[in-house]
Amino acid sequence: MSEFLDFLKHKYAYVAIGEFQPGRFAEAQQLYEKAVSTYTKGFKGAYLLQKPGTDEGIAIILWEKIDDMQENQTEAYKKILQEMSHLFTTAPDTSFYEICSEIGFPD
Repeated sequence: MSEFLDFLKHKYAYVAIGEFQPGRFAEAQQLYEKAVSTYTKGFKGAYLLQKPGTDEGIAIILWEKIDDMQENQTEAYKKILQEMSHLFTTAPDTSFYEICSEIGFPD
């Protein structure tokens, strides 16, 4: 029965959509990867997408539960975000989404 209940659980995606200062996407990418490397409990994966030819991007971070993201906000993580904040043209638009379908992704 627990396997069936596990099947019904949905993961969550934290999505941030933003734009970086001209020519700063690569620097932001390095900091993003560094920040993501600090995650442990409940972390299920991450993507960073860049619109071709621009400094616009979308970060997608997958979590077992929404609360897991809060639990992963260590001092090291916060320091990295401070380093990244000046690279944005404006604050990114952020939201949580429930993942309703997963097709072709290993668990």
